[in-house]
Amino acid sequence: MAKAFASQGDMTEKKITFDQIGEGLYAFTAEGDPNSGVIIGDDSVMIVEAQATPRLANKVIECVRSVTDKPISHVVLTHYHAVRVLGASAYGADQIIMGDQARAMVVERGQEDWDSEFQRFPRLFEGHESIPGLTYPTTTFSDDMTVYLGNRRIDLMHLGRAHTSGDIVIHVPDQNVMFTGDIVEDHSACYCGDGHFSDWGDTLDNIASFDVDAIAPGRGGALIGKEAVERAIESTRDFVYSTYAPAAKVAARGGSLKEAWDAVRAECDPKFADYAIYEHCLPFNVARAYDEARGIDTPRIWTAQRDLDMWAALQG
Repeated sequence: MAKAFASQGDMTEKKITFDQIGEGLYAFTAEGDPNSGVIIGDDSVMIVEAQATPRLANKVIECVRSVTDKPISHVVLTHYHAVRVLGASAYGADQIIMGDQARAMVVERGQEDWDSEFQRFPRLFEGHESIPGLTYPTTTFSDDMTVYLGNRRIDLMHLGRAHTSGDIVIHVPDQNVMFTGDIVEDHSACYCGDGHFSDWGDTLDNIASFDVDAIAPGRGGALIGKEAVERAIESTRDFVYSTYAPAAKVAARGGSLKEAWDAVRAECDPKFADYAIYEHCLPFNVARAYDEARGIDTPRIWTAQRDLDMWAALQG
């Protein structure tokens, strides 16, 4: 019998928080569920991360309307994952922005990712009938791009591979605040199933070089103040390294995926077992770490059949 994903049994609605992290800047968080960000400009609003469905997007919109009546003009998506992008239609924005690589990944594997995440996260996809289809951007960029909401400057940048190959971050210079997507998490497991372990630390270094005053991470609470920012960057670094190093040692000696699973659990359980979505992420993280250590640079596409094969291998 195939083992169920840990997230399939998590049907408890999460408590929403809406924290101001700078003037006109907000983090929408929900106890380890995917976060969104809000950037209020002179005449309009930018949303960072759309949520999984229009139903969840409307919760973000309710929070936006509690602080401003300005129209939502832009939605920026840090990467292609379904739980981040499929709610985009609810905002009615004229501009939906992704990096070039993220758009390419929607084309290459967006439907498979949707199908896979749909079965992994039944609560997040309640109301999925209102999703009109895959989310494609109206605008893309390669390395960096600047958007002005009136006089407010917003810099969009690809700082390196990490959670996916196409991750971007959003920096608001006038408040020195950053929205990092899933490159940085706080007291939440990193999902590494489509990640690049060897690059992730360098990308964290690039984020740290901005010495920002606040971060809205991909999951977990808003990070306000340099001490909180540094702590979360370093705990993310520790999580990524602690996952990859044991798996790489097993792969180097020709060991099995099951042996890698046991080695990663021995290293990570004592430090991270209480992190949000830890049990859910672990099998995907181990599988990707094992692949990368064996020289597979491009993450393999997750499908329902691959999920079943992975569980079979992990159960020995």
